[in-house]
Amino acid sequence: MAPSTVSGEVVTVRREGMAAAAEEEEDRWARLLPELVAEVVRRVEASGGERWPARKDVVSCASVCRRWRDVAAAVVRPLPESGKITFPASLKQPGPKDFPIQCFIKRNKKDSTFYLYLGFTNNLTSTTGKGKFLMAAKRFRRGAHTEYIISLDADDLSQGNNAYMGKLRSDFWGTNFKIFDSQPPYDGAKASSTRSIRRFGSRRISPQVSSGSFDVGQVSYKYNLLKSRGPRRMCCTMECPSVQENWENSLKVRSLRRTGTIVLRNKAPRWHEHLQCWCLNFHGRVTVASVKNFQLVATADLSHPDGAGDEETVLLQFGKVDTDIFTMDYRQPLSAFQAFAISLSSFGTKLACE
Repeated sequence: MAPSTVSGEVVTVRREGMAAAAEEEEDRWARLLPELVAEVVRRVEASGGERWPARKDVVSCASVCRRWRDVAAAVVRPLPESGKITFPASLKQPGPKDFPIQCFIKRNKKDSTFYLYLGFTNNLTSTTGKGKFLMAAKRFRRGAHTEYIISLDADDLSQGNNAYMGKLRSDFWGTNFKIFDSQPPYDGAKASSTRSIRRFGSRRISPQVSSGSFDVGQVSYKYNLLKSRGPRRMCCTMECPSVQENWENSLKVRSLRRTGTIVLRNKAPRWHEHLQCWCLNFHGRVTVASVKNFQLVATADLSHPDGAGDEETVLLQFGKVDTDIFTMDYRQPLSAFQAFAISLSSFGTKLACE
């Protein structure tokens, strides 16, 4: 018998032995009582697992085996309730109601990439260091259009990657954008293209949900034909996750029913005579003047005569703090994915708007 054949058989046997040992180890952990596993997860979360990077221990518990994953998903409260980003599914869930999730974006102009991080502290100086990486995006030119591919993998920003989350697509002028989610935002949602269902491989968010390309929002910037002096004016129409229904576990990524759309517009700044510039109160989260800076508030619900938008509560705030660093703070009803996509639309020159 040839030596290469013998060597191949030895490697095969060794791999099978390692796989069997790993399966036996997993079975041993899976045999623990669910009540005991739940208590372990609770204690891990209570012992310093409230914030990142210590919160990674909670994720490690969910990675032991399927039973631990199911128990951890039930014990760890979802983002709308807890206000904490834990699992990748949190990025598709609505943010907390009473306070914003504070993030920051790092831009790399050389390769047109953008990286979203969760800030470790409320201090602005933390944006110059490291945070918890959440998502990345890369800008591509597709003929007359521009696309931003959004992924959980900072090293593989392609639509065929299993970490693909969705994309932002602009028109030729860069004034109208569409946001596409890789997964249905609610039960019964129809994909915008049947080709995309076969091509996309988004499985890391929720393996049980089929992938596709679902239209979940539009962002438009108003033309400034007269070239009048002033900031950009933008409007967003979003298909937001439900905040009324019960998110029974922290791994849920879609609503059971369609909840309608919400219309957002940028909060109008005021002209400061002394500084001779347009100003908004970013509460110390933005330090550099830029045409990209904005705050979004909800407008009145035109489908209900008695509906009134809250034009004081900022749902999404985006602004510059350094040459290639921007803060991004969001809350209900937006998810991190939607907030990131809206923020990406602010990058790039818009000749028809400025």
